[in-house]
Amino acid sequence: DNCMPCLYFMADFLAFPSLYEGFGLPVVESMASGCPVLTSNVSSMPEIADDCAVLVDPYDINSIADAIISLSTDDNLRRRLSACGREHARKFPWRRTAERLLEIIETVSAKEK
Repeated sequence: DNCMPCLYFMADFLAFPSLYEGFGLPVVESMASGCPVLTSNVSSMPEIADDCAVLVDPYDINSIADAIISLSTDDNLRRRLSACGREHARKFPWRRTAERLLEIIETVSAKEK
């Protein structure tokens, strides 16, 4: 786990077209490391990513492929998303993120009882 920030930092971008995500911690971690993000336009991802990621339809392979090509070839897009993501990730301090994750776990646990 200690290596994750380094891996995010060294990556060209994070491709995370999740079909369902409770919170999307990898998106926030990636943004905090300055790694541009490609993620889904469903579930909690648009709220988590805001305008600081390329949003795709996770059910549409062409949407995902087009976004991967854009992020692979457009240096300006990657730089813009990197800067935007770093700033946006500050809205999710780790303590607040941990508290939110605990809320989600408690909600799920309560539903299972």
